[in-house]
Amino acid sequence: MVQTNEFAHRMASKTIQLVDASGYPVAGKEVAINLTNHKFLFGCGIFDAIEVAKKNVPSDRLAFLENKLEKFLDVFNSATLPFYWGTFEPEKGKPRTNELKVAAQWLKERNVTVKGHPLCWHTVTAPWLLDMSNEEILKAQFARIEREVSDFKGLIDIWDVINEVVIMPIFDKYDNGITRISKDLSRVGIIKEMFAKTREFNPGATLLLNDFNTSINYEILIDGCLHAGISIDAIGIQSHQHQGYWGREKLEEVLDRFSHFGLPLHFTENTLTSGHLMPPEIEDLNDYQIPEWASTPEFEERQAKEVEEMYSILFKHPQVEAITTWSFSDDGAWLGAPAGFVRIDNSPKPSYEVLKKLIKSDWSTNVKCKTDDNGIITFQGFLGDYDLVCGDTKISFNVDKNAETVQITI
Repeated sequence: MVQTNEFAHRMASKTIQLVDASGYPVAGKEVAINLTNHKFLFGCGIFDAIEVAKKNVPSDRLAFLENKLEKFLDVFNSATLPFYWGTFEPEKGKPRTNELKVAAQWLKERNVTVKGHPLCWHTVTAPWLLDMSNEEILKAQFARIEREVSDFKGLIDIWDVINEVVIMPIFDKYDNGITRISKDLSRVGIIKEMFAKTREFNPGATLLLNDFNTSINYEILIDGCLHAGISIDAIGIQSHQHQGYWGREKLEEVLDRFSHFGLPLHFTENTLTSGHLMPPEIEDLNDYQIPEWASTPEFEERQAKEVEEMYSILFKHPQVEAITTWSFSDDGAWLGAPAGFVRIDNSPKPSYEVLKKLIKSDWSTNVKCKTDDNGIITFQGFLGDYDLVCGDTKISFNVDKNAETVQITI
């Protein structure tokens, strides 16, 4: 376990007094204290949870997916589920609400925080919007937000509200309803409308603005939103690195620029491959389509080193609250890239083992101690949920920045 000043913002001291049923201090008692779940969100896009929760696949495929999810749950405490309008509701009035609900519930029961992605985006949006006027499209978008945010409240309380707005009004690969209304409303205007509608139906939710564009254009957009009074809870930064690892210098530069807004930062879509790099001349990553993109031992070692450095830099930064690697597995990964922590056959890559060690060992708190004459123990630990084990008794508690002494009856 690492407990150095560089992680002081991730930790707190906790004082606990153990008492018996009569309220008397329990002195000289051996106890074990173990972190069970970080406050920090370590996540992945884990769309496979839908099939596993629904169990609507052949038994051999289900067993394969269950094995994959078991490895995911052994490390991660956060998951992103897909709400792309075009696949969530390909036919108007027939949304996939039930199967997404089952998946979100399945994850929540396993102590995984679920995020929905996204509520509004010009890509993979509903094709039937094209038959509507702009006024009708906006009403349909509002109705979608009301439905999804209301239906999933309590299961999903973190949303990528609107995605990739920097390019949204000038997107020209194909016509779509969301680009049409973004031209009418302006970038800041459409963000304001979508955030207000989402906030209306889940006031306590964490709402993100999310983009792959890390240039000054995104900074200008965020600044415009804040000046317009839009309450952004966290800034989402995509970091798909199919063309090569950003490296410490660029990563720290991005952190410096986006941290000056004083808002939490979520690295929402991270990719580091364990195969060859996509050629640098490719401007739109979606344009790179090849029949096979292999993971190799050499590049897996490179990926592991990059994962270790990137996660360490982000975890050390006080404003970063979440890191989501986009593809947990090479099986079904975006663009067919070997971008997962596990291979196509579910075997763990070195990057999986490296990150598991960081999260479960280096950045974990597991201590054994003995109560003093007043039944008191004090320890320093990473913020999150804990179990205290004393004999046959196990009690759960939380470590946060609150310095109050907690009394536990055993």
